[in-house]
Amino acid sequence: MYKAHLENITVYLYSLRMKLYIAEKPSLGRAIADGLTSILNKPHRKQQGYIELANGDVVSWCIGHLLEQAEPDAYNEAFKSWKLEHLPIVPQEWQLKAKSQTRAQLTVLRKLVKQADHIVHAGDPDREGQLLVDEVLSHLKISAHKRKTTERCLISDLNPPAVKRALQNLRSNQEFVPLSVSALARSRADWLYGMNMTRAYTLQGQKAGYKGVLSVGRVQTPLLGLVVKRDEDIENFVSRDFYQVEARLNNTTNESFLLKWQPSEACKPYQDEEGRVLHKPLVENVCQRITDQPAEITKLEQKEKQQPPPLPFNLSTLQIEAAKAFSMSAQQVLDTCQSLYERHQLITYPRSDSRHLPNEQHNLARQVISAIGQNCQPLTEYAQQAQPNLKSKAFNDSKVEAHHAIVPSEKSISAEQFSKLNQFEQKVYRHIARQYLMQFFPAYQYAETKVEATIAGGQFKTQAKQPLKQGWKVLYGNKNGSGGQHVNKIDTGQSLPPITLDSNDKQYGKFAWTCDNANLVEKQTTPPEYFNDGTLLAAMTGIARYVSSAEIRKTLKETDGLGTEATRAGIIELLFRRNFLQRTGKQIRSTDIGRGLINSLPKSAITPDMTALWEQQLNAISQRELNYQGFMQPLNHHLLALIEQAKQYIPTALQGLKGQGAGFKKKGAKKSSGGKPSARKPPARKYAKKIKS
Repeated sequence: MYKAHLENITVYLYSLRMKLYIAEKPSLGRAIADGLTSILNKPHRKQQGYIELANGDVVSWCIGHLLEQAEPDAYNEAFKSWKLEHLPIVPQEWQLKAKSQTRAQLTVLRKLVKQADHIVHAGDPDREGQLLVDEVLSHLKISAHKRKTTERCLISDLNPPAVKRALQNLRSNQEFVPLSVSALARSRADWLYGMNMTRAYTLQGQKAGYKGVLSVGRVQTPLLGLVVKRDEDIENFVSRDFYQVEARLNNTTNESFLLKWQPSEACKPYQDEEGRVLHKPLVENVCQRITDQPAEITKLEQKEKQQPPPLPFNLSTLQIEAAKAFSMSAQQVLDTCQSLYERHQLITYPRSDSRHLPNEQHNLARQVISAIGQNCQPLTEYAQQAQPNLKSKAFNDSKVEAHHAIVPSEKSISAEQFSKLNQFEQKVYRHIARQYLMQFFPAYQYAETKVEATIAGGQFKTQAKQPLKQGWKVLYGNKNGSGGQHVNKIDTGQSLPPITLDSNDKQYGKFAWTCDNANLVEKQTTPPEYFNDGTLLAAMTGIARYVSSAEIRKTLKETDGLGTEATRAGIIELLFRRNFLQRTGKQIRSTDIGRGLINSLPKSAITPDMTALWEQQLNAISQRELNYQGFMQPLNHHLLALIEQAKQYIPTALQGLKGQGAGFKKKGAKKSSGGKPSARKPPARKYAKKIKS
């Protein structure tokens, strides 16, 4: 009896303790409250800025970043005026200030944090989401005990079952401190670089007669540099003729196939840097030499191969694919995904940089597949054919960190409800769902044949691939599995006749085939294409291709590229708003002002090398391989050198151009509310509001 009485007292005392859940946004807060309510089986009460649960616990939220970096004049009143002699401005003690539009919510959290005995951090599962709540807790000066006992809730899916699972699997917030440090370093570095470089070049631009702000940022400017270089390459392109030889081999039964000539080492003086033959007489001579000559099949490879399904989408790959398929801009895709995630709860967390899924997610396959079949009629047949027991290479715990690939949630809606989604929401959901269904279809199987032959001493090659079993490619219907995204193009347009090569019968291999026709193919080099939404995003994710240093390029293959999943769309849109980029149909081109800026900046500011190294180092901080000072100190030294260089240079490339005249002062931001697509994540808003990145 005494033991039971003691347990009752313990339960009573625990009930007096208040646990505070802090979500990143109101929509997430409501989802957490609903999840906890279903666990408690008692209703909750909505209050101003928070929700009170039946057991006394409280769920509140941020509204994006409640705090922002203080302006330069907060450190010194003289910095309100833009003067070269002030630069570089490097705060010794960093200051954050409350945003005017969210100050009321910060006041709510201040009171709740003080009252709470225990805190649960429920920011979005990425480094920015980690910082967003951590910086509030730090600003409110919570006790060491509260800080040590704070727990982390990782929610990547607003669907109620997923929220309940996350609430039952809390982890220590201390595990995620490196993510917060990395995001803090990025925020301060962006402020330092963007503010100082923008002031320096705007002031120097005035000396050249340019009246406007020249915003410079560690991500936006290299991106603009890519577009400017592409535009200039196209304008300065000089087409050249080049030549190929196609040899047709025929046998006694009139079976034939084509092979392509492979120039030898002796032909190098007549080739360009890409191996194309530019000397027509050389190719004409090859054609004459091989016509009506016997061919010896020197190599024959025949293999049956298979291709696994492509991985589910992360945000960038989805944006790239949607640009190709639906002509959607990166921002449209992001807004649509936010709506599908927050408002409709039909997909998981969309700002993901991962294309893999945790093994635990495989346990939900039947429910998700069933939901797809009910929600999206065009995929119903394929959902019925899917094999939930199959486990593709997408399911890999070792490749999943804070968040996983974008996939449909378990939520089912009626056909009528699905029809009420806007056209973009329907298209994007279908795209995500199809990619997920592929994980539960067999591999695509095909036969690959490679043939090499010698004709009159010259080397010739061809290959062909023939489908055997469509596997996951059936989901593309009549599109033959291309879908615009698969790097392995299977069909060559040529089917090969049966070819055998008996190693014991040299005569057969040598004389069974004859080159009865040699075709000289004349072609012209073509300029690169102008960027569009899809190719520009692809350039940002595959930024290593544009890095000049081979060493840096090597290290960048596994990094996230230029910018982050959450910020890329906002960065592109910012360049349009700054009048640095313009659209011509689907093409994205630089403006005269954009070109003038790029042609006025040092190479280190306009190439991806520096910002790519930043991302690498920030990732190293997240992985506990680099500390904060190891990143910031070299940055400060580099910034000092850049500013001194700027002071010695007048950007004459901007002479005669008219700017928009906007100042460096941030403008008021639109108020946002959780649960709506317009309530974008702070990094994107930040780029839109300030000339700092």
